[in-house]
This record gives sequence, C-alpha cells and structure tokens, in this order.
Amino acid sequence: MNRILQFLPEIEMDEAIYLDMLMKEKSDEQIRNFTMMYRSRRKDPQTILLTTLLGFFIIAGIQRFMINQIGMGILYIFTGGLCFIGTIVDLVNYKSLALEYNQKIARECVQFI
Repeated sequence: MNRILQFLPEIEMDEAIYLDMLMKEKSDEQIRNFTMMYRSRRKDPQTILLTTLLGFFIIAGIQRFMINQIGMGILYIFTGGLCFIGTIVDLVNYKSLALEYNQKIARECVQFI
C-alpha cells in the first residue's frame, strides 16, 4: 500500500486498499503510469459533496452527471432530486458515490496499462 500512497497521497484509506489490491502484481513503472491516468480521471469526494450541495440549491442531479450516471441525473433534474429526498441521500452518501465511481475508473485504467 505504501507504493500507492507514494504516488497518490491524496486518496482515502478505502480507496488506497482497493488500488493496492488492483496493483499488487504491478511494477513501479506500471504503477506510475496507472496513477498518472487515474489521477486525471478520478473524482474527489469533496467535489461530489460540493456539487451535491450546489444541486440542492440550484439544479438537482449535477453530481450524478459528474459520476457518469446520466439517467439518474436526468431523473433528478425532472423530479427535483426526487423531491429533494434523493439529493439528501446523496449528501449523506457522497463518499460512497465517489468511491464507487473511482473503483470503476481504476478498473478501466488497469486495463490500459
């Protein structure tokens, strides 16, 4: 896990454990290539939280578009964040939304290296 944290010091522990599992058999050069690609595509949980708050006050569903859940984003726009209940749930679960998205991106990036 130290190799992952060396290249990505900003990630949280759950994400680091998952990335360590993915990169266990990889060389330092492969990890370096992976982290460059992954860092540019991952979403920070704080960004998801801020866009969810923005969606709560302006346009619901922005956070869903950011994590490539286009259908849910459209549904949130037309239903006002499912009458604000879905937006409130997203405010509580913003870390899991970001982790889910980042795990998907990590699997895609591993396939490229």
